[in-house]
Amino acid sequence: MIASTILLSWNTTGITVAGKVATPSSAPDRLHEPFGLALDSADTLYIADQNNNRIQKWLSGAPNGSTLAGQANGASGASATTLNAPSSAAIDTNGNLYIADTNNHRVQFWPYNVSSGTTVAGTGKQLVFGLRMKIGYTLLGTSGSSSNQLDSPYDIAPNPVSNEFYITDSGNHRVMCYRLGISNGTVVAGGNGPGTDVTQLSTPYGLYFESSSNSLIIANYAANNIVRWVLGTKNWTLVAGSISGAGGYSSTLLNFPRDLTLDWMGNLYVADTGSHRIQFFKAGESNATTIAGVTSTSGANAILLQFPYSLALDSQLNLYVSDTYNFRIQKFLRY
Repeated sequence: MIASTILLSWNTTGITVAGKVATPSSAPDRLHEPFGLALDSADTLYIADQNNNRIQKWLSGAPNGSTLAGQANGASGASATTLNAPSSAAIDTNGNLYIADTNNHRVQFWPYNVSSGTTVAGTGKQLVFGLRMKIGYTLLGTSGSSSNQLDSPYDIAPNPVSNEFYITDSGNHRVMCYRLGISNGTVVAGGNGPGTDVTQLSTPYGLYFESSSNSLIIANYAANNIVRWVLGTKNWTLVAGSISGAGGYSSTLLNFPRDLTLDWMGNLYVADTGSHRIQFFKAGESNATTIAGVTSTSGANAILLQFPYSLALDSQLNLYVSDTYNFRIQKFLRY
């Protein structure tokens, strides 16, 4: 990776580009706890509107979003046309969506301009009896730990040069690799129970596939760190945060990080959710700078964030943040 040689700075006052700080609803101008974010080359946002059980497409500058997957009215379900608390959506170069349908324990492949999805990972079967609860939601799908099952899949990273895609299987503390058309996946990271050992993951959430190093960068949420797992190896190396799993608010520590991304220079951006901030780590450095939000201070004005769950960068390195508990997406301009 190439270390940054240019000065990177962002305006710390955010601009609301989707949703609003208001009573959440399923109206087209609203969001209800937005989770994962994705951007295409036209700076169109794809938002996992989790509590509305849908994926919203939001054109740059538009006052409203449109529903690409799930039901516009927010209804949940486990059919081919419904979702249940989706956490993220990845878009490929053809406009197809891969959706982490978290509470159905499946990944849905939603082709461009089609009104229904196909299950490409996880069983996605609906339970008739014994519905269980997790983090305040009813889980409709069948979870499990076999090679064709998932437990609360959270994020997806397609491999752009193959038919493979990687999934943070958060409830199983592992990352899985699947191929389109093949129902059984392979464990490529973790899978040794929750913990802070270098062979373990602890509730992995955000995921980034770095093709240049053939590695996965993982937001190791419950271990308060970001780790790198080179594909084909048996352990991770630390990228940011504490190797022991200790959380904190300093410039070297993280507090339940949920998401991350990298820019073309190898700089790391982290949604440090529990600290209500976005942290910027220059490539190869362990000290971060806060570029959005105020450390350990939540709020709803233009400077503050409240539990940011996800982030994305456009081609100009402007920063987009899912300000989840403020029901909005904030844009922080690079200058």
